[in-house]
Amino acid sequence: MTQHFNVTRKVNQDLFYINIENYTTYSGETTSVALSYQVFGPTIGTAPIVLITHALTGNSQVSGSNGWWKSLVDQDKVIDTNRYTVVAFNIPGNGFDGNPENLFENYRIFTAKDIARLIGLGLDELKIDKLFANVGGSLGGGIAWELSVLRPNLAKHLVVVATDWKASDWVIANTLIQENILLNSSKALHDARMHAMLMYRTPESFTMKFNRTVNENLGMFNIVSWLNYHGKKLEERFTLSSYKQLNYNLSTIVISKGFANFKEAIYAVSADIHIVSVDSDALFTLKEDKETVRQLREIRQRSGQKVTHQVIRSIHGHDAFLIEYDQLDNFLYPIFE
Repeated sequence: MTQHFNVTRKVNQDLFYINIENYTTYSGETTSVALSYQVFGPTIGTAPIVLITHALTGNSQVSGSNGWWKSLVDQDKVIDTNRYTVVAFNIPGNGFDGNPENLFENYRIFTAKDIARLIGLGLDELKIDKLFANVGGSLGGGIAWELSVLRPNLAKHLVVVATDWKASDWVIANTLIQENILLNSSKALHDARMHAMLMYRTPESFTMKFNRTVNENLGMFNIVSWLNYHGKKLEERFTLSSYKQLNYNLSTIVISKGFANFKEAIYAVSADIHIVSVDSDALFTLKEDKETVRQLREIRQRSGQKVTHQVIRSIHGHDAFLIEYDQLDNFLYPIFE
């Protein structure tokens, strides 16, 4: 496969592009990709580098005043942009740049492994061959897993939060329902997002937040107005093709493809591996993560490579990794300090 790179170009104060032409996907399709990214902290090459890959509804704006992960990534935060250079790529097709030319109508064009490989090509263009940490949450964590297998000596630390190395049957089932809503609903983005919020939270979280209270002005339960609000907000932020693609990407996480099993896939990875689970996560469950950790420790018991497992205790489900920042801070602090 031949890859051709164009010069990186600046489009606004923060967002840069690497244009990748003639990229051939794992399924055999050839396309061009405008891979956009942002850099926070010291100039590349002057400080240890942390790569962060965003979650499904996230983007490269991980830090700064509008950063969706600024509670963790900013000056004097756990991932301190005074000390670390943070690089964050947008998943191609996520629509963050607002340019319709960079969307993909064929939403099944990329798997999670393709996204990881494209990020690796982006790192090559930036002349980054070593990371202090390869970090991702949720979908981004799955892509971080994939990149660690594609480039087993890239990172000193692999940090994966509220995710797993594969999409389970439950994840595949829920993304299938999302896909069918996106294909068939007259209010596709709105309705898919309402369903997704049930994947990301728990009954206990809803009870604590709403407790069957009613919005008298709207004449409906507050849970209903809240779900409608999130549906409307997603319509304002995403295009249909973007959301279909990212939902599909989530269903394709599986680092063992091409290997006999998970242990064979992960065997060559030199990074210390740090897994952060959420005890109430119904999307990427604690039980699945415990089994992952068990297998990792079997593989690494003689090598001296670290495997750590921390658990966020929360009633909020999968989204707790975006809510319980004090706990996440405490878990990540020993890695970055």
